[in-house]
Amino acid sequence: MIPELVRTWVAGWAVSRRTPQPLEKPWGLYLDIGNPAQLGRHVLPEAGEFAVRAAAEAVTVPNTWITVPMEPGDVAPWLPGGWVADEDESGHLMATDLRTTNPVAPDGYEASSEEVRDGVLYLQVRDVAGELAAKGQMALLGEAVVVDRVVTEPAHRRRGLGGFVMRTLADRAVARGATLGVLGATDEGRALYETLGWKRHSALADCIYRPR
Repeated sequence: MIPELVRTWVAGWAVSRRTPQPLEKPWGLYLDIGNPAQLGRHVLPEAGEFAVRAAAEAVTVPNTWITVPMEPGDVAPWLPGGWVADEDESGHLMATDLRTTNPVAPDGYEASSEEVRDGVLYLQVRDVAGELAAKGQMALLGEAVVVDRVVTEPAHRRRGLGGFVMRTLADRAVARGATLGVLGATDEGRALYETLGWKRHSALADCIYRPR
């Protein structure tokens, strides 16, 4: 199940972030990102020493990443020189069976914008003054969606907006025929998503090529 979830997450991430579609590699997938801090990312659907070493040995450009569905501390011994398994960047692969909950915005807020562009649904929540308080987006992949970039602005935290965004996105996904939600979470995000019924299926270890 994890390899399929990883592939769904990668496909949706590429749509959400508007990067080129993933390229197939012998060890998995490659995303051409083009960010100075992350030029590209190899994503391995399955954890395995041979695949990790093969992907790492194919990299010659600094700030290229490898993401593996395992704990950072477990993948670190497999990495050649110049590579770091970055605990701070690593996250969690999560998924849920989507369901409709008809969420209501917290008092003083409303979902002010919802639009679909290039296969991505964008949602914003604003306060009564029109200030952006929270937002999120999801890539629409037919029966699956990949939730991404869920953010609550600092001045509006601890008011239930993150949960409202997640539930609203889930409702919109179900309305479009989706049954599965997938995302990559930070530690903070994981805590929220688990309260909403999302399940952690694996760690996502991020390894970065940083030769000296």
